Amino acid sequence: MYWDGFTAMEQDVRAVVGDPRWTLLPPLTRAHTLAQRALLTPDGSRWLFGAHARWYRLDRVDGRWHLSAPPLHPAIRSDARPHPPGVAIPPALVPAGPDFAYDRGSTQAFVGPDVPHEITERLRALLLAHRGLRREDFPLSGAYREIFARDVASTVAAVWGTIMWCAYAPAFDGNEVMLSMFGEFLARPLPGDDWVRWLPLGSLDALVALYAERMRSGAQQAGLRLAGLMAETATVLRADARFRPRAEALIAMAEPLLASPWLDHHALPGGAVRQAWLARCPPHLVSATLPEWAPGEHFRHTLYDLVEALAYTASRGMDPRAVAAALLAADVAGVCGVSEPAWAPGSSGTARVVTALYPWMDDEQRQALYLALADPAHPLRGCWPAGGVLPAALLPPDRTTAAALLGSAYATGLAWCALTGTPAPPEGFAVPAAVVQCLIHQRDDPRPQEPRAEHRADLEESGAWLFETSNSDISSLPPL
Repeated sequence: MYWDGFTAMEQDVRAVVGDPRWTLLPPLTRAHTLAQRALLTPDGSRWLFGAHARWYRLDRVDGRWHLSAPPLHPAIRSDARPHPPGVAIPPALVPAGPDFAYDRGSTQAFVGPDVPHEITERLRALLLAHRGLRREDFPLSGAYREIFARDVASTVAAVWGTIMWCAYAPAFDGNEVMLSMFGEFLARPLPGDDWVRWLPLGSLDALVALYAERMRSGAQQAGLRLAGLMAETATVLRADARFRPRAEALIAMAEPLLASPWLDHHALPGGAVRQAWLARCPPHLVSATLPEWAPGEHFRHTLYDLVEALAYTASRGMDPRAVAAALLAADVAGVCGVSEPAWAPGSSGTARVVTALYPWMDDEQRQALYLALADPAHPLRGCWPAGGVLPAALLPPDRTTAAALLGSAYATGLAWCALTGTPAPPEGFAVPAAVVQCLIHQRDDPRPQEPRAEHRADLEESGAWLFETSNSDISSLPPL
């Protein structure tokens, strides 16, 4: 056994924050207590286990604390020693208490391990019970008019929208039963190909708009029925860890309306219903709503998830933090383009994106991102997929790890696109698409045998039309 400073300090901070007396301490006392548990590593880096039960690293360039997954090399971890950072701890880094209780669920995508049969069957029952309602009573609104056929009721959209909003990384197996049961309702094939459906992150705005439109039009019972259906769908989904955190948050936002229908009346005239829903989210679930109000923080957390998903590379002599930055660079280059040589005159979409991402990364990861994009001969380029395949050194050791890498890489891609205002590619990002190649021959879980009569023909898993393929420089980079 060796001393692991990061593990020991994390356990210590968790114990301190978990003490009921923590929330009674004055803010300055809490910040001082946390500072006494900061770590100093041999390279001079200062680390702090703080808010959201995650690690932060003090940036030597900008003097700010950045969310940053800790090093995994045993020598670094064993040489880490407690050392007050010598700078004030920002209030945002001091754990409030409830944030340590947040269940992060799973970062896996929906390729490899299928959505459990029990969940898909309960969702099927919800669709069968609500598909036949009158379109006049439940009209589509907003973005759902582009997704669904004109004769589809908004109850179907409410189930779909809940699934998409609750999904951590909505990359789905092309054969996923849960998607194919929506086939007859969709106005066009979903983006992706026969292997994977690359879907956008669900919009809480669009979901809430279904309910708010009915409430504003005077159809209160229809509005409450939609809110109840969203809560019921989320209740089904939370049995799967890939949905659980956001499903719990959505239940907390929508379910109170069933007992107190007047809760949002004050927000309806001014169009502030979405804000009213977010305000109902309890403190221990606020992290689940980060994409809605803090896209930069959301990007930081997904990049942290990506580093954790790459932990297996540490035993192969690589630094997961540098590898994550290199893979981020590969996806940025794949979407925005990269010129050769890297310093050709003129501006580029890549430079714009990188400039927007820099403030949300620490100096080491910024440097790795910069080098991977700017220098074609840099070793970090060796992490990039070639011919649509991951390098052998990055191949995940098993299906579970591959699914987590796929999910975190796709979530990171969607997060940086949202942060920078870049449209996400409908054909997927380069890195997640390469990870899929590790899963396409082992992506389906065995399903229990069941009588054919249990299925309705109109919600069968066939829906072949659903699986048609749909058709979509680094000239300069900002200095570090």
